Amino acid sequence: MYAGPNVRIPTDPEVRARVDRLELPWNDYGTDPFGVSKDALAIWFSAMRFFYRHYFSVESHAIAHVPKQGRVMLVGNHSGGFALDGMMTVCSQFFDQEPPRLAQAMVEKFMNTVPFGSQISSRLGHLTGLPEHAERLLAEERMLMVFPEGVKGTAKLFRERYSLVQFGTGFMRLAMKMKAPVVPFAFMGGGEAVPTISNARTLGKLLGVPYIPITPWGLAIPIPAKLEVYYSEPMFFEGKGSEEDEVINANVEKVKERIKALIDIGKRRRKGEIAALPAYARLPRVES
Repeated sequence: MYAGPNVRIPTDPEVRARVDRLELPWNDYGTDPFGVSKDALAIWFSAMRFFYRHYFSVESHAIAHVPKQGRVMLVGNHSGGFALDGMMTVCSQFFDQEPPRLAQAMVEKFMNTVPFGSQISSRLGHLTGLPEHAERLLAEERMLMVFPEGVKGTAKLFRERYSLVQFGTGFMRLAMKMKAPVVPFAFMGGGEAVPTISNARTLGKLLGVPYIPITPWGLAIPIPAKLEVYYSEPMFFEGKGSEEDEVINANVEKVKERIKALIDIGKRRRKGEIAALPAYARLPRVES
């Protein structure tokens, strides 16, 4: 990739070929209507390929449950530390899905205060977490990735890594309004890669972020722990998104229970209690 008068950033040819296969409406300059850049994606995924394939040896389980086309919401758990779960789930859809898909996320508003943070994230397809941005992505038949636990989810300590904190309800109103299927997923291993023992919130505020994770070795530098993504079959919810809180909360709990079931399977596999992944059709079905 050409990046300036005397700067040329190399990209992996195989990654570039997968970027070319993304079913997005690119213009003649290699950007889409949301500002996503083919060149930026090629650079990013070229850098991420080593970490995805080798450093973390990420596995995608039951990825066939994820629709190959059309609007869809991936809804999952945070595993603590920082947004390693989001990065690797995006990579899961890019490297392991056929054809590759670009999962686009709603980033926290504090990213707008990080130098070049907003520009970089938008070039990679991730927009500030505003309802109108999410609706527009789904209206354009995109894949939207959501973590309903929010910042509280990434702030989990090592001992809390497999727990779920309170879910926000906005994703459910959005899914119902936009008639988008919800694919719950569980991300496993992030707490082992970044075993957070405390969060330095004061230091984080000084740096313009909610907190800085503190690990046994100080800095939150991930170690090469095994990471996994478990996908469930899609869930469909009827309604307009303007229903009473009682209805919305009940639907949110159904998604939360599905994610919890996936986490439980992941925990058993990581402990060696089950050798193979059970068929997802045998999971306790959550009626929607």
